Amino acid sequence: MGARRTIRKRRRETGIALLIAIFILLLIGVVAIALIVSSGTETALAGNYRSSTGVYYAAVAGLEEARARLRSNNPNSFNNTAPGFLPPTGTPLAVCAPIYVINPNPVGETVAPWDPGNVYYDSEFNKEFVAVPSCTLPSPSPSTVSIWNRSPLNGLPFPGPPYKWVRINGVSEQSLNLDTYPYNGIDSNLIYYDGAQQRLNDQGTGSQVLEITALAFLPNGSQKLLQYLVGRSPIALPPFLGALTLSGSPNNSPTFQAPLNNAVYAVKGNDQDCNGNPTGVLNAAAIGLFGDYGGGSYNSDLNSIVSGIPTNASGTNTRPNYTGSGPAPPTPNPPDVEYLTAFPANLQSPGQLDAIAQAIIQNADVTIPSDPTTYPLPTVYGSSLTSLGMSSTNPLTVVVNGNLDVTNWTGTGYGLLLVTGTFTYDPATTWNGIVLVIGQGVINNRDHGQYQQMNGAVFVAKTRDTNGILLTGRIGGASVSFDAPMQGNGVRYSSCWIQKSQPTSGYKILSFHEIAQ
Repeated sequence: MGARRTIRKRRRETGIALLIAIFILLLIGVVAIALIVSSGTETALAGNYRSSTGVYYAAVAGLEEARARLRSNNPNSFNNTAPGFLPPTGTPLAVCAPIYVINPNPVGETVAPWDPGNVYYDSEFNKEFVAVPSCTLPSPSPSTVSIWNRSPLNGLPFPGPPYKWVRINGVSEQSLNLDTYPYNGIDSNLIYYDGAQQRLNDQGTGSQVLEITALAFLPNGSQKLLQYLVGRSPIALPPFLGALTLSGSPNNSPTFQAPLNNAVYAVKGNDQDCNGNPTGVLNAAAIGLFGDYGGGSYNSDLNSIVSGIPTNASGTNTRPNYTGSGPAPPTPNPPDVEYLTAFPANLQSPGQLDAIAQAIIQNADVTIPSDPTTYPLPTVYGSSLTSLGMSSTNPLTVVVNGNLDVTNWTGTGYGLLLVTGTFTYDPATTWNGIVLVIGQGVINNRDHGQYQQMNGAVFVAKTRDTNGILLTGRIGGASVSFDAPMQGNGVRYSSCWIQKSQPTSGYKILSFHEIAQ
């Protein structure tokens, strides 16, 4: 009986191992399928992330290319590679006149963002500017190719970033739907960036704010539309408290010698407008002296400057020719030669002024020569300035990394001129703007003829020795010395030309956002 019960029990348990095996296999299969699905999902997510990241940075590449090429000192600037692409200096870029940088792939696709039938049509433009009356996307719009479509980059064995176009245009309060300073309601005025106050305004003060928009498009259909607002900031300069400003300090006396035989040579701090008309304001010294004279007197250096002004130039006392914010003739104290007590103490050391010079060098429109400065300093001649295209509506920031000799150059310069070596002036030369001679801090002459002048302000500071080594301690003594027969009218202070010649930095990003599509 016991044996039969054991046999029946075993028969009831027949197949349980198979069921367990099937269950385990099923469980393993479910886990395997889950792992495969999970892996596929992660692969898809990674692919989506890779595409999203790739198309994002492709659009950023387009924005950064346009922002860099807006700078005139960039070798690939629009001014160098596409003359006429940007409006002339002094002419703003209109809201409804966009310009495009296009970047077709190497197989010759057509990128025409102004064409509604083009796959890369800029539909965002009409959406964005719908609030601006009669503003539609011009077809065609001015365009130029990306640097990736130019030599040498177009010869690389790999393609560039796959953005398709970059749009550049002006903006107004209407287009941004934003009331800017002076906060008097939304209007159609163009928007500018006041770098000093760090605010947007519609009064034309500062640099024009530009909108840069980039579309990137991957072969898998991923796309991204990004946008910058950019504006230029002014570069900090020393204050121009005199028509002619000279550096000095105890044991580092400045030198000034006016032409001994020139009865009309003058340095006047009486403010003039850009046409040479008096503004009625005496707001600058004729000749100003600055430097750290703590523990020493500057009176002897002031007297030395005054002694360089002739009292008998062809029978004429020229000291009354030096007028400005000090007592004016016929008071008993001409000429107006002053120690600039208001000159900032933090700009009186060689290092501090050299830092200003370096900032100007890094942001200059033109640097001659383009190679780093070497000693002995090279000499650049006036002929190098002729082809720069300077004008009253196109003032430039020009840096001469060395000596500048304009002897026999009868041209007219406009803007800011920085000379790191010796500036050999010619009285046949006119300069409207700011002249900085920071480094060796020397101005002299070789030629004598004609009666031209410098309008704006001249600033001379010695910050380096003859080997180019930055001075330590107090600043050195500047030298402005002309020989007896030199003609010329001298220097006239003009706040108008100073303002026109303010250098600016590259385009600063004021805002950045992604546009939903």
